[in-house]
Amino acid sequence: MGADARDSNPRTLNVDSVGVDELGVVPWPILLRRWLGRRVPIDRHWAVLVVVLSALFTVGFTITILAVSLDTIADDLDSSISVVSWSITGPMLAFGVVGPAYGKAGDLWGHKRVFVCGLLGAGIFAALTSVAWDAPSMIAFRILSASAGAATGPSTMAYINRLFPTDQRVRPLSYWSFVNAGAPVLGVIAGAPLVEAFGWRIIFAVQAPLCILGVVIALWLLPDTERSTDVHFDVAGSVTLGLGATMLLAGVNQGPKWGWDSPLTIGLLCASVVSLVQFVRIEKRVRDPLLPLHWLRTRNVAYPVMSQTLANFAYMGGFLLAPLVLREVMEFDTSKISFVVIARPLTFALVAPLASLVTIRVGERSMGVVGGFCVVMSMFLFTTIDLGSPLLVVLVALGLSGAGIGIASPAMTSLVANAVDERDLGVAGAMQQLMTQMGAVFGSVVMTTVQQASSEGDATATSFAAAFYVAMGVAVVAMILSSRVTSTPRGESVTR
Repeated sequence: MGADARDSNPRTLNVDSVGVDELGVVPWPILLRRWLGRRVPIDRHWAVLVVVLSALFTVGFTITILAVSLDTIADDLDSSISVVSWSITGPMLAFGVVGPAYGKAGDLWGHKRVFVCGLLGAGIFAALTSVAWDAPSMIAFRILSASAGAATGPSTMAYINRLFPTDQRVRPLSYWSFVNAGAPVLGVIAGAPLVEAFGWRIIFAVQAPLCILGVVIALWLLPDTERSTDVHFDVAGSVTLGLGATMLLAGVNQGPKWGWDSPLTIGLLCASVVSLVQFVRIEKRVRDPLLPLHWLRTRNVAYPVMSQTLANFAYMGGFLLAPLVLREVMEFDTSKISFVVIARPLTFALVAPLASLVTIRVGERSMGVVGGFCVVMSMFLFTTIDLGSPLLVVLVALGLSGAGIGIASPAMTSLVANAVDERDLGVAGAMQQLMTQMGAVFGSVVMTTVQQASSEGDATATSFAAAFYVAMGVAVVAMILSSRVTSTPRGESVTR
């Protein structure tokens, strides 16, 4: 069978033949033939997508799963909530900070190798988390697990961008966006009932074999990606960016607890600035930079990334405050809050795939503006909520937030992928992962700080409204930035 015949749609693999397919992997449907005894229609690109997204979800779901059960874990480990909270903050920081290094490593040495090693490390440290003997060991294993699992993010995006043509990437990227942004959200929602029913240790005891299973399937199914030759890994850039981003996020995250005038907070923030300035200097002179600085002057890289970062500021900050609004202002109980807040990830899951089909027709810029407007309206509705607000207003506010990110994020992600060289796809994906994570941390801290500063000791509707007004303003800027991009010309069916 010729290559043209193999590439026709719908894809059908002849499972009676044994060999290597055009992706460079053994045709795994051969095993299905023995079971089904017939030809098996398989689109291998989508099969690869399912594998990498499943791994990304397995890693991302547990990053925030302990968020609502910190008191239980603190009692179990004979520690305090403030200490155990680092089991949430640490993995969130690590997941974003180490991404650029993984992206570059995948571009240099192959994304299959990086993906498999990262997933294996996440599984090993998840198993160790399940037998942690005290709070420091649990926190350390959670950070190491997230640090290893962060490899799945840029590698997954690199596979998507290599397997799908430029004008069709937005649909698979909508699923990537949902898993990347939705898995931590679903982890928060599912965390309390899972911990209450099974205990926190069993969650990681189950995650470990799932990661190992993912490693086996990835070794079996994933194709190797091309590797850059005569290129050196930017060690100095990786170290300075990692240190700078870590200290910046840690300082912003812990500022409200330590005090913004605390020597530790000020020291972290100042040190982060020094490290990031040094990173820029390094990137200007090295032959193979970790992050090509010319991207910052590229319309379809700088604007989409900043739009996503600011939209995620409102999205994640609003997500953390929404349950507090329901409890403190509307006086909902815990079970009702869990039921209501699921409206946001549910809307995200329903809207993102449909929006991707529309994006292919109308272009990324229009969908970015529409998505940004939905987030703006979501934040505005939250400013109106008080004790007498109908439940429908809350559901619409949550739904608009999920729909807005589900519409805008895949479109903006697709633009960035189409604007960079194919050899830099892993780094581009990692950069987006880092920036959206920074947006989430900044949004969470800034909105919480504004709410507390406006409350004067009591959590009131007015204090929450002040925080949501800030988020609304940030979302407006995200919408304006998305209007400055240039949509991908439709009809381009060949990847660069």
